[in-house]
Amino acid sequence: MEWKLLIGGVLLSCLALACTPKAGEPLEEQSEETAQPKPEQPDEDLSPCPKFRDAPDPDEAETNYVLYRDFLRAGEWDRAFELWQKVYETAPAADGRRNTVYADGIRFYEYKISQTKDTALQSAYVDTIFNIYDEIDRCYPEGGYIQARKAFDLFYKYRSRASKEEVYEMFRAAIDKDSLEVPDFVVNPFAALLVELYDKGKVPKEEAYQYQDLLRQRIAKGLEECQGTGCERWQIIEEYAPVRLEYFETVEGFYDCDYYVDKYYQDFLDNPEDCDVIRTVYSRLKWGGCAKDSEAFAAVRAAGNENCRREAGPVKVAYDLLRDAKYREAIDAFQNVVEETDDPEKKAQFLLTIAKIYEVHLRNFSQSRNYALQAAELRDNWGEPYMLIGRLYASSGPLCGPGRGWDSQVVTWPAIDMWQKARRVDPEVRQEADKLIARYRQFMPSKEDVFIRNLKAGQSFYVGCWIQRSTRIRTAD
Repeated sequence: MEWKLLIGGVLLSCLALACTPKAGEPLEEQSEETAQPKPEQPDEDLSPCPKFRDAPDPDEAETNYVLYRDFLRAGEWDRAFELWQKVYETAPAADGRRNTVYADGIRFYEYKISQTKDTALQSAYVDTIFNIYDEIDRCYPEGGYIQARKAFDLFYKYRSRASKEEVYEMFRAAIDKDSLEVPDFVVNPFAALLVELYDKGKVPKEEAYQYQDLLRQRIAKGLEECQGTGCERWQIIEEYAPVRLEYFETVEGFYDCDYYVDKYYQDFLDNPEDCDVIRTVYSRLKWGGCAKDSEAFAAVRAAGNENCRREAGPVKVAYDLLRDAKYREAIDAFQNVVEETDDPEKKAQFLLTIAKIYEVHLRNFSQSRNYALQAAELRDNWGEPYMLIGRLYASSGPLCGPGRGWDSQVVTWPAIDMWQKARRVDPEVRQEADKLIARYRQFMPSKEDVFIRNLKAGQSFYVGCWIQRSTRIRTAD
């Protein structure tokens, strides 16, 4: 459908640029072939809405159509709008094959919104935009597309017009109609709403599982079938939605054993003697309900028995609770151990273990940072807590933005701050810190991104989201 071609570039450019879509953003330019009306063919299925042939003067309607689009391409908004109104009044369905006139109408009114500060007038323009959406759905119906498009605008542009629950229901209705053909721009905002509303108890567990599974299938299908610039859009989505959906790993019984084996067992195969990895994978398999006599579970358990020191007393109790995926109880047990020991280095190690539980198993990054900082205070010249905090920041791109673009990129600055601090205080982590710094420098904002925001490299910058730290602006180029 031509409407998708017209707005697709705008929608996914916002995913790439981490922008809230702005009124008046340029739409994808049509080719001359698609812009020009074509003669009707016998028995062709055309829109039932008024077309050029239905206008009082068909030739004048077609001429005005061609002229307004020429003015629009030239950026002469007022002259284009005047002629567009004439076409819209007499032949809004154009030649019956394309919704160009409707699509351009939304483009005009978004531009008008950007040109006024009169809130009443802005509201009236938004009303007009949504009325045009309704006309598109009537004249060029295609599944749940227009409903999805309305939900997208309400999620990003016009948030005061609908509650999150209402927007969620609009997206859900579109997904129910289109299933694995749902447009790519639906995936990221719907994933965010699904997680947020489930966490608030407003989406049942069965429903959440159904839709997260459908989103994962849609991403896989999109990546498999994409072509050209469409692949970049799906790659952006892949970097965002699955990370948001990892929240459901904190819900006991939400995913089965196969999910955890597929996701975590390779970590063990790559690091079969690393006790931190062994404990994490064992715990994840336990959390997923894997049978203890399964091949994966048995291999991890055997590696733990062979390579990992067996603790005793309260420490053993704490580690047993962790291995058994009783995370809250394990945290309490490790806190008790911290309170009972006088050895600062042991206290620090147990506090860092609590930080890792919050990082990996409970996905509570602020609490993870809190315990990592406590650990760092107790042990001099220890870089591991700062390495962990850096990882927390670096992995927060999908939490603080759409996965790419400004809001997601600025998290690299405080992450690099932490890794630089780690390498300063602890030579043992210097090599790992240098690798991470080199890797994440490429994900920093570009000079252009900094410049267009009237900022300069070297300036102080406050990163919000959960991070809430001041850092220094740097660029990738």
